[in-house]
Amino acid sequence: MTLGGGTEISLHGAAIQPHAELYMGLVEVGVGLLPGGGGCKEMLLRAVDSAESIRPGGRGESVELMEAIKKAFETIASAKVSISAHEARSLGFLSESDRITMNRERVLTDAKSRALELAGAGYEPPLPRTDIPAPGQNVLAALKLGVHLMRQGDYITEYEVKIGNKVAEVLCGGNVTPGTAVSEQYLLDLEREAFKSLCGERKTQERIQYTLKSGKTLRN
Repeated sequence: MTLGGGTEISLHGAAIQPHAELYMGLVEVGVGLLPGGGGCKEMLLRAVDSAESIRPGGRGESVELMEAIKKAFETIASAKVSISAHEARSLGFLSESDRITMNRERVLTDAKSRALELAGAGYEPPLPRTDIPAPGQNVLAALKLGVHLMRQGDYITEYEVKIGNKVAEVLCGGNVTPGTAVSEQYLLDLEREAFKSLCGERKTQERIQYTLKSGKTLRN
C-alpha cells in the first residue's frame, strides 16, 4: 500500500515496479491538507507532458492541457485510491514504462533487476525542470467554477471549497498568465505554503484528530 507520503516518494522515482494489486493514492485532502511533498507538482508535470504528447507546443492554453489538469485535480481533490496497478496507471500514478509484477513474491527481485538495468544503461538523475508551462489563470478559473458548482449542488462542504481551491491554485502554478514558464522549485514552494496554511486551520486540525482516533474521515 502506498498512501500519502509513500505515493509522493514513488512518483519521484526513476521507475516503479508495483504488484498488480496496488492501492495507491494522494489522500491528504481527507484530513484537510493537500499533497505537500511534491505530489501536486508531479501530477502537474504528468498532465503537462501528456498534453504536450498530444499537441506539441500547446503551452498553457490547449484543450488537452485543460482536460489533463482537470483529471489530475479530480484525482487529488477526491482522494482517489487505485485498486490495481492498471488503475493506478490510468490515474497518472504510473507511467507506461513502469512494469507490473503479477506474483507478489517477485516484486523485490523484479525491482532489483529494473534498478540494475537502469544503472547498466548509464542512468543519471535528471536536472530539476525550469521550463514548465503553467496552466495559469484560465484553467484556475475553470477549476474554481467547478468547485463552486459542487458546493451549490451540496456535494461538498464550505471548508472543502477552500481545500479544493488551494489544490487548484497549486496545480495551475498560481494565478499567472497561461504558459508562463515556472520551475519545479516554484511549484514545491506553492505546495509548501498551501500545506502550511491549511495546517493552521481549525477544521483541518479537527479532521486530523478525528482520523487519528477513528481511522475514518470527517466531513466538516
